[in-house]
Amino acid sequence: MAIDPQFETNREKVGEENGVAVWGPVDPPEKHGIHGTHVAVDFDICLADGACLEDCPVDVFTWVDTPGHPESDIKAEPTHEDQCIDCMLCVDVCPVDAIDVAPGRAGRI
Repeated sequence: MAIDPQFETNREKVGEENGVAVWGPVDPPEKHGIHGTHVAVDFDICLADGACLEDCPVDVFTWVDTPGHPESDIKAEPTHEDQCIDCMLCVDVCPVDAIDVAPGRAGRI
């Protein structure tokens, strides 16, 4: 199941982590929600294979710990989503479609 591209409408913003919006539901360790707005990562399906970190030309992503999550103990947080150049490489390389990039979405700096 891929990230919901309409998450801003379908989910509630429940807070921030590392300066990035978090969209619920959140109930650790199993559910961490979607992190980011312009560049959004569904932490609940992210496998943490690192392809997005390796391929991003502007280093949007950083590793964050998610201990006990059923998919992986780390996730790729779009900590520097304001630097995104909309190249879509991260979207293309994600094996589980956990990433969505939308230039017009709220939160773009």
